[in-house]
Amino acid sequence: MSRFLPISLEELVGQAELLTRLDRKYLIPAARLPDVLDRLPADVRMLEIGGERAFAYRSVYFDTAGLDSYLAAARRRRRRFKVRIRTYLDSGLDFLEVKTRAARGMTVKDRIPYAGDYASLGPHAGPVLAGSGIPACDAEFRPVLATYYRRSTFFVPGTGSRVTVDSDLAWMLPDGSTVLMPDSVIVETKSARAASDVDRLLWSLHLRPCSISKYATGLAALRPDLPANRWHPVLQRHFTRPLSGSTLHETA
Repeated sequence: MSRFLPISLEELVGQAELLTRLDRKYLIPAARLPDVLDRLPADVRMLEIGGERAFAYRSVYFDTAGLDSYLAAARRRRRRFKVRIRTYLDSGLDFLEVKTRAARGMTVKDRIPYAGDYASLGPHAGPVLAGSGIPACDAEFRPVLATYYRRSTFFVPGTGSRVTVDSDLAWMLPDGSTVLMPDSVIVETKSARAASDVDRLLWSLHLRPCSISKYATGLAALRPDLPANRWHPVLQRHFTRPLSGSTLHETA
């Protein structure tokens, strides 16, 4: 990946923050990723921070006792949301992030710095949830799942869009049960409206967007008691069987 010119985080945020955007996810065999990257447009740039180009992430997802966030995704409800604490493990920075679905399939993300123990959303969550249209006063959110992965991020100047590549994916329940995705990577395109150059490249390689949610699909893989019809093909092809391990809070 050394052929890509670097872009700093400040430049990337300035040119393609995309807090309101159209997301497309692709599940790609890890063995095919080098060929996809080799075919990216020559002007694509790669996020670089402190000389590094791949970064470790952890997201702790919160949901209600009734799993309202999960069920909205599983049942394809128009109004969906996700609530998580995202940690950039290389820097130790934490953010509370709330993602909601807007008109025409657009994703809206709100985020604020987080300081806490990952057991609760913290005192500043209420206004963020309320501003996103989530009735936080009627439900108590609790941590239900953590995801771990390494991410590389690319900027596509031609369409002002971003592409992320997530690998080494793992999902963990609070009791330590874990599933992995060892042979696949998630490529996600993030654009303001139209398809990006990378979307068109992936389509030309007969790779199509896939119905996968890091939160909902991962929880379905670990909780076979939950409704998950829409993700059965992904669950059967890409996830390992649940493994036992350290607890979420020990790992966090």
